[in-house]
Amino acid sequence: MDATAPATPPASIAGSAAEEIRLEGVSKVYPDGTTAVRELDLTFAAGELTVLVGPSGCGKTTTMKMINRIIEPTTGRILLGADDVTRVDPVQLRRRIGYVIQSVGLFPHQTVRRNVATVPRLLGWDKARTRDRVEELLELVGLDPATFGDRYPHQLSGGQRQRAGVARALAADPPVLLMDEPFSAVDPIVRERLQSEFLRLQETVRKTIVFVTHDIEEAVRLGDRIAVMSQGGTVEQFAPPAELLGAPATPFVADFVGADRGLKRLAVTGIDLADLEQPPVVHVDDSLADARAALERVGARWAVVLDDQQRLNGWISAERAVGAGTVRQAGKRMEAWVPIDATLKTAFATMLQLEAGWVAVLDGDRFCGVLTPESLHAALRRSVEGSVPEVAGAALI
Repeated sequence: MDATAPATPPASIAGSAAEEIRLEGVSKVYPDGTTAVRELDLTFAAGELTVLVGPSGCGKTTTMKMINRIIEPTTGRILLGADDVTRVDPVQLRRRIGYVIQSVGLFPHQTVRRNVATVPRLLGWDKARTRDRVEELLELVGLDPATFGDRYPHQLSGGQRQRAGVARALAADPPVLLMDEPFSAVDPIVRERLQSEFLRLQETVRKTIVFVTHDIEEAVRLGDRIAVMSQGGTVEQFAPPAELLGAPATPFVADFVGADRGLKRLAVTGIDLADLEQPPVVHVDDSLADARAALERVGARWAVVLDDQQRLNGWISAERAVGAGTVRQAGKRMEAWVPIDATLKTAFATMLQLEAGWVAVLDGDRFCGVLTPESLHAALRRSVEGSVPEVAGAALI
């Protein structure tokens, strides 16, 4: 992005424990009879990122704004931890909840430092505590305090302003963070980087986050669970991304997530060791004659080359395993590889980018196996079948 976040954020940054949010029979009906939200029963688990997604006008933002009482619910209860939010002073309530919106909402006449310090000042924090918190947060979101702290919002790029907005929302260490299409106003490249940085940030702070978007790709990438809403403010399905993509509960959900939901599912399906194929293996100091014999024994056209520590060194084809010499001299460098914690989407993209017929999977430096197009497809099918075994007739991909 515009600046690089530190590899190891300050230990104090995680702060207060996240709180569960429960919506019990929550509706919003306006005086003209319009129903924006209808009888919602949802639980946003503590420390998880829940995404509300759906078309314009389906009640996503209304639902979010009822949580911090910018909009009052018509019926039902909203519980933040053990507290019914309708019985809590709204000003005190909002100090427990960070809020990030699409337009960021930074005060244009204040520096980045002053913007981030807004809520701590309102809470009466002393100057030293406020300064330390601002410095920590600016570093955490990838804005070097020495470079960006004294700049004004108009001196920042769109991505930098969005980072500053997130830092301000986290300044008083709220247990809950509400985010209303926060990344939609930036270009696609910056948006993807912001999403990546935000996932890293959530790994550190572990807040209860309610995130509104109309973009199913963003929902799938970010969400621990996703609520798909339809017109009239009803929830069509509330499920983890993999289940949502593997077994849409209604025709509306199937249409909303798209016919390419199998490809989207690749992005939320990790690599399982059981899905890896084990090709022939030779070692760098083996003779070419031994390598050729090993390939002929199993009828293979290529083998993975490892060193004496079982680390990936490259690969060798049957055509190159001829003559005198060692595998080290004839082997080729392996470019197509991914770490074990990558997704199937990353593995597939690596195959396509490098025009490779397979991709090696590594656990650190250790070779684990390979994914081929066939094993990748089989892994995706198994993940779908395993996640929703009770759904009859669900489309696999």
